[in-house]
Amino acid sequence: MAARTVKRRHVSSRLSCKLFIVFTVSIFCVVVLVTAVRRNVPLDFLWGAFFQNGDVSNFSIYVHSTPGFVLDESTTRSHFFYGRQLTNSIQVLWGESSMIQAERLLLSAALEDPANQRFVLLSDSCVPLYNFSYVYNYIMVSPRSFVDSFLDAKEGRYNPRMSPKIPREKWRKGSQWVTLVRNHAEVIVDDEVIFSVFKRYCKRRPPIDIRKGKLNLKLQKQHNCIPDEHYVQTLLALHGLEGELERRTVTYTLWNQSATKTDNKGWHPITFSYANAGPRKIKEIKDISHVYYETEYRTEWCHSNSTSVPCFLFARKFSRGAAMRLLSDGVIDHFELSALLGNE
Repeated sequence: MAARTVKRRHVSSRLSCKLFIVFTVSIFCVVVLVTAVRRNVPLDFLWGAFFQNGDVSNFSIYVHSTPGFVLDESTTRSHFFYGRQLTNSIQVLWGESSMIQAERLLLSAALEDPANQRFVLLSDSCVPLYNFSYVYNYIMVSPRSFVDSFLDAKEGRYNPRMSPKIPREKWRKGSQWVTLVRNHAEVIVDDEVIFSVFKRYCKRRPPIDIRKGKLNLKLQKQHNCIPDEHYVQTLLALHGLEGELERRTVTYTLWNQSATKTDNKGWHPITFSYANAGPRKIKEIKDISHVYYETEYRTEWCHSNSTSVPCFLFARKFSRGAAMRLLSDGVIDHFELSALLGNE
């Protein structure tokens, strides 16, 4: 049985419970977060194949994209995405509170449909590892949210000025790629107090600028807080909801752990290419059965509704070539690749 070590200090009846996917361009209820200007949704052909095998009454798609971006025949090959972008999207910058504001906008839009009962936040570089039916049942059968959440005791991201609204013992860290039950999504959308604290005190440390000389020493003493790695986890902890969570994400990320203390870029996720997205690697990801959180000395065995399951349903970050290989290798299901991609 395989395990993943986290070293970062880091189904229902047809009474129509929909799975909401939010992508960052958003999908299940899928919520997709696309935060940069793009000509298209790069992996739309893979997601189109994924949704093709799902009942359209069982999922909704919401996309947060750069303001003005429209999903239509000219920007996506998949009709599932047509017109699914938010009309009130904002400009988003990595490492700033605008990222969690975009997530809140996605969830708010999805909550307007009472049929949406599960909310999956994904990015446009995410891929599914199983077909629709498996993913739907895995998530819908669980009464819990899947939220990667652990104590952040070894990093200097917590700003004491956040207290007393956010006491140190409630400060959490984890992946932003969460899967939520409806009442937890409502907690996030209804929050104004903690979000305001994050906007004021959780900010990314500015990069080193050689033109600033000795001023860099002062700047590098600032708290280096990445809002989207803390907000949902900390908010749910403050509401006493951790007992209602599977404290893990269902989205796999492979981190580059080679950075040294002098590397100002730090760790970053590795992008899978055609060459390293073969069947052996995908099977390795699918075989992961538990996650170890070293800051808590905790092993999180992966369950859905008390049943042992593989840990991950999705993975990131995947290039277009890597996604094409998943299709051709039949990871999602067997599809005619040429028919999905069209003539190029």
